[in-house]
Amino acid sequence: MTTTQSAPASLDDEAVLLVGHGSRREKSNEQVRTLAADLEERLGIPVDAGFLELAEPAIDDAIAGLAGAVSAVTTVQLSLFAASHVKNDVPLAVQQARETHDDLTVHNGAHLGVHPALVDLLDDRAAAVEAELGVDRETDDVAVVLCARGSSDPDANSDAHKLARLLYEGRAFDRVETAFIGVTEPLLDERLHTVAKDRPDAVVVLPYMLGDGVLTGRIRDGAAEFDEEYPYVEAGAGDPLGTDGRLLDVLGDRWQEARTDSVDMSCDTCKYKVELDGYEEDVGGAKALLRAMTHQETHADRDDVDDQPHTHDAPESHVAVCTNQTCATDGAPAVLERLRQAARDSEACDARITRSSCLGRCGDGPMVAVYPDGVWYGGVEESDAERIVSSHLDRDRIVSDLVDQTL
Repeated sequence: MTTTQSAPASLDDEAVLLVGHGSRREKSNEQVRTLAADLEERLGIPVDAGFLELAEPAIDDAIAGLAGAVSAVTTVQLSLFAASHVKNDVPLAVQQARETHDDLTVHNGAHLGVHPALVDLLDDRAAAVEAELGVDRETDDVAVVLCARGSSDPDANSDAHKLARLLYEGRAFDRVETAFIGVTEPLLDERLHTVAKDRPDAVVVLPYMLGDGVLTGRIRDGAAEFDEEYPYVEAGAGDPLGTDGRLLDVLGDRWQEARTDSVDMSCDTCKYKVELDGYEEDVGGAKALLRAMTHQETHADRDDVDDQPHTHDAPESHVAVCTNQTCATDGAPAVLERLRQAARDSEACDARITRSSCLGRCGDGPMVAVYPDGVWYGGVEESDAERIVSSHLDRDRIVSDLVDQTL
């Protein structure tokens, strides 16, 4: 769950950071910058663009650039649904920025989510395709397939279904179905074949994407292939959301929520907060924190230039050393430096060793967490660092007398 720090600052002393995912495709990054400029004009305060990865500036650099000019920064996330980026990665970056800039208030805003302006925008995208196909939902049987990216987070996928239902309610569509281009089911091809069995007059495929990238292209290709295979059904694909002004309505609402401490995350269905069938191993903020820390360094873009699947070029291990106040007092900085030195001296160690904010074990530290093994060492002294490297990181042998817990 996102948290904020204080009451909203004066608009004269406040800025916004619009956080995009980042891409190797500069066109996608320019879309974020365009929306940032438009949002600045809308709100009347400075709005900069920052990126989670693969583009500059990174979130911490962007916040540092604003810190000297204002006393408060509100992040607004240009993410459609709340999956791991929204729940883990951006909040971690924001928390690290708070610790770096003591005199700066940093509010963390929510994702775009399900919003009436987005439903209206999708309705217009569907109407544009209907006009191209020469059909009218009032007189013809028009089916709509809303196609989203797909996620390993059921909470995010459920919002896609909710959005489709809202698009259906009160409109004359014959039906509105949900599909995904990857990761989860139903996939677009499967959903289109199912819809065809009802023999509608037309099928409108709506890519629920921000930009016109690889995945949007795959959705268009899927619609075109379906159109060829089923000559008795007119089919076409719409445009992505782009930089439509209605996105600014949503971003403005998310900004106002964040700066007034009114962000409402979906914790009741969050796989990191509650046990969901099939996702039991994801429960626990500590695991999510470690995943997010590793992600900051190793995540690669799904939509890369070679059209390759989402990959990680990660080191074998990621070691997080809590350097929050209690652990720092107990000697964590010295442990951190000794671990780094031992790793540099080792020929076998393939690990990234970084600082961490509080790991929630105050009084039991210094705490050292090794991911992906899920082994937490407690009460670690500077003299223990070489054992952790030589035994655990070099030879995959847990230092049993230091183990605090395993995840």
